[in-house]
Amino acid sequence: QVQLVESGGGLVQPGGSLRLSCVAPGILFRFYNMGWYRQAPGKQRELVGSISATELTNYADSVKGRFTIFKDMAKNTVLLQMKRMKPEDTGIYYCRADGGGSDYWGQGTQVTVSS
Repeated sequence: QVQLVESGGGLVQPGGSLRLSCVAPGILFRFYNMGWYRQAPGKQRELVGSISATELTNYADSVKGRFTIFKDMAKNTVLLQMKRMKPEDTGIYYCRADGGGSDYWGQGTQVTVSS
């Protein structure tokens, strides 16, 4: 069973930045559609941003212009660069890889934006 592993979460002040990473031993991200999702307390999980196997990106309106999703092919890693963060960005961030009939998720990493 493939397990994605997220890292990079933590506490950041409003206006600050964080970079999340997602790795998955055993699969090559270049062949998958990759996504970052988040779930705030009491809310449903939502898509933050995605990048397809052909490098097409898509973002939630709430993060456009602030977040960037990209792949580091050399390290087989998917990253989410978050800037100008807001308290409403708080939540558990999950990485997802889907493709070829497979759908993998990570355990999530906590991101808290607070002063």
